[in-house]
Order: sequence, then structure tokens, then C-alpha cells
Amino acid sequence: MSISKEEFPIVYLRPPRGWSALNLGDLWRYRELIYFMTLRDIKVRYKQAVLGIAWALIQPIVTMVIFNVIFNHLANIQADNGIPYPLFSMAAILPWQLFSSALQRTTVSLTSNANLLTKIYFPRLIIPVASVLAAMVDFLFSLLVLVGMMIYYHYWPTVMVLWLPLLVLLAVVTALAVGLWLSALNVQYRDVQQMVPFLIQIWMYASPVVYSATLIPTGRWRYIYGLNPLTGVINGFRWALLGGQPPDTMFLISVVVVIMLLISGLFYFRRMERVFADLV
Repeated sequence: MSISKEEFPIVYLRPPRGWSALNLGDLWRYRELIYFMTLRDIKVRYKQAVLGIAWALIQPIVTMVIFNVIFNHLANIQADNGIPYPLFSMAAILPWQLFSSALQRTTVSLTSNANLLTKIYFPRLIIPVASVLAAMVDFLFSLLVLVGMMIYYHYWPTVMVLWLPLLVLLAVVTALAVGLWLSALNVQYRDVQQMVPFLIQIWMYASPVVYSATLIPTGRWRYIYGLNPLTGVINGFRWALLGGQPPDTMFLISVVVVIMLLISGLFYFRRMERVFADLV
């Protein structure tokens, strides 16, 4: 008895291509796992810490005081439009610390969860996403410090503050975009996690945290400076909270860079995902 091809068709298995290869829909299907892993990261961070969540308030305050003494009083760096320098610097410290904290956590997230990677299946992208979301807790508490300072200096936000959630999202996406590259590279080259603190230190001075972006000469230098994705994030925060010059071409360049980093990071992370369990 012969069997025709119509009864048992030949099925060809090929690797997915394009956007379907990213399987981003898995993030929604595994949303409960993202929630529990984010909660776990938060608990681990503050477990057995005497001051607990108070560190989220202490760190930006101490950083602001140091910046005010060194850069404002000693280096005589001034803020834009007569804004008090402590308020000017705090409006940049918050998004910067959100980015730097999320980046440090994301870089080591895969190697820190090696036991999970080698035992069970779940979308590996969940691990860096949960690490970034965990950093949001510190940011939200730090935001209370900035609100208190705005009240003290009698600075009341305008309608532009409605842009703040989108700017927070941009800061989170920036950290995730860079973190996808570094976390995947760190699995293969452990030197990456040693390099990140040094990279963050350089990146801070290359971003308008302690100084104003208006110090950058007009013309091509501003376009080059806009290639730093944190430039758009920090300038946007200051504009939304304290007013001043609205986002310009430099902001748009930063946004485009973030999108490019995110897309390329997603594809690189997905490409390396098949070897994570073997390398960790």
C-alpha cells in the first residue's frame, strides 16, 4: 500500500526571520514572571539593609551636595535661566541615576541568573527587562526629593510636566537598549562587568549632568553631542520640570540613536540567546 505525499506533507523547519524572530509577544504572555522577577530583584537589593529604601533618598541628595560644592562654588558652573544650581543638578541626577543603576543591574543580570538559564525555559529577554524595571523603584522615591526641592525654591511645574512619563520611558528604554548589548557581551566576556563602572563614570561627564548643554558650541558639535542618548533624556527632564529651551534637533538625534540601539540590541541579544546556557 503506497502513501501519497498529500496524506503526509513534508514540513520544512526554518529559523524565523525579521521581527518574528524576536518573539516580543512572549513578554506579554510571561508578564507575571516579569512581575515576580522584578519584585525579587527589589527584595534582594534591600534585604538586610539597615536604611532600606532610604538609600534611594540619600544617594541623590549627597550627590547633589557634592556637585553643588565642587562644580557650582569651586568651578563656578552656572545653571540656565537663573535656576538654582542644586535644583538644576538634581533634575539631571535623577534620570542619570535611573540609567546608571539600571545599566549596572542589567549588565550582570544574565550571569547572576545562571541557575535559571541552565535549568528551565522562559524568554531570556525577561531577565534584563526585570532588572531595568527594578531600578524604577529608586527613581520614584528619589522623585520625592526633587518635588520637595521645587517647593522649597518656589518652582512650580507647567503643563510641560505632562511629558515627564514619556521622558522616564525614554530613560528606561535607553538603559535597556545599552543593557541588552552589555548583558549579552558579558556572558561571553566577563571583562564587560569590570568595564561598566568605568564606562558609567566617563559617560556621566560626557552628559549634561553637572553642566548645561548650552555650553556646547552651535553647529555640528551640537549634532555630535546629540549622539549621546542621555543628552536628550536629561535636557528633556530639565525642560519638563524647570522650563527653559524646548527640545530641539539635538533631542531628536538622541531619540533616533536610542531607537537604533534598542533594535540592534534586541537582534543581537536574540542571536546570542541560543548559547547563554552553554557560556554562563
